[in-house]
Amino acid sequence: MAKLLRTKAGKPKCCSLRPVTFLLITLVLVFFGTGVLSPRIPLLGTRQEGAGKAAGKMTSLRAVTSSRYSVNWHLPVRDLPSSPSVMVYPQPKMLTPCRKDVLVLTPWLAPIVWEGTFNIDILNEQFRLQNVTIGLTVFAIKKYVVFLKLFLDTAEEHFMVGHPVNYYVFTDRPDAVPRVRLRAGRRVVVVEVPGAARWQDASMRRMEMLSGFCAQRFLREVDFLVCADVDMRFRDHVGVEILSPLFGTLHPGFYGAARQAFTYERRPQSQAHIPRDQGDFYYVGAFFGGSVPEVHRLTTACHQAMMADWANGIEAVWHDESHLNRYLLDHKPTKVLSPEYMWDEQLLGRPAVMKKLRYVAVPKNHQEIRNR
Repeated sequence: MAKLLRTKAGKPKCCSLRPVTFLLITLVLVFFGTGVLSPRIPLLGTRQEGAGKAAGKMTSLRAVTSSRYSVNWHLPVRDLPSSPSVMVYPQPKMLTPCRKDVLVLTPWLAPIVWEGTFNIDILNEQFRLQNVTIGLTVFAIKKYVVFLKLFLDTAEEHFMVGHPVNYYVFTDRPDAVPRVRLRAGRRVVVVEVPGAARWQDASMRRMEMLSGFCAQRFLREVDFLVCADVDMRFRDHVGVEILSPLFGTLHPGFYGAARQAFTYERRPQSQAHIPRDQGDFYYVGAFFGGSVPEVHRLTTACHQAMMADWANGIEAVWHDESHLNRYLLDHKPTKVLSPEYMWDEQLLGRPAVMKKLRYVAVPKNHQEIRNR
């Protein structure tokens, strides 16, 4: 109202434009005088010596180098990572399903990975642009160390080919870890851990150790973790198609069974308890993973649940696998791997739905290995 009265009193209307004009002139002067076009402003990464003193403890920008990556902030624009390379591949067909014989999507819209459901060339290119590093963890306690050579040799042939990989070998016999010829960008990290009186104890302590190492080093060293059993071998391609924030693998003995037949922990006193009218799938404890933060949450929750059971004098029927199934029922995986990624041909043969056998059991005498 005051503005309106001043206008009616005869004050020129154009005067109201003066503050706006003054503000625009000020902004232009600031922009050209001290803004991004001034040669006095150092480029990112070319900070002058002593320039950070006034900022207290502020971290200065510089070339960063670690075992995982090297980032050079001085790169000119022409040397920045290139855009995706031109690829030629068959067009997806909306009216032609990739598989008609198996389920390829869960009710919560997580993909179920089977042969024929993905194009590995497209996926490799996408993950290459993200420059991801994958960690593969394996526990070789007591006599299980004898499986390491075959495990690592076949992993080098089939696992995440073309991508950086850290193999984390947890063992009580570090001197027995074999030397393996590795591809460029790969390394073996041996972590010495205490032995265990029973194989069940070694299996259950895995969750505790993985949880601890997620916080101690995995978060700094890798982007994804794959947690695998050592008494296996890679027989065919296992690549970035499995990577997702949280993935589990269908147990080869139950992928076609009703939930009532699943060997869940059925005692209500256990933290791993799952009633007979609940459950989506039965997941195997020998192959699971995801992003480091998600694996950290999973392993921490499972370890805490096992400690609660232990305090109550309960041990879940299938140990850490029982707690894994409880967790994945409550926290749905974002990707589910078909039994192609965990198979025992000696026990189960090869059904027609198994177009590939990617990660398979090594024939062995379980009692002899577990009791030595």
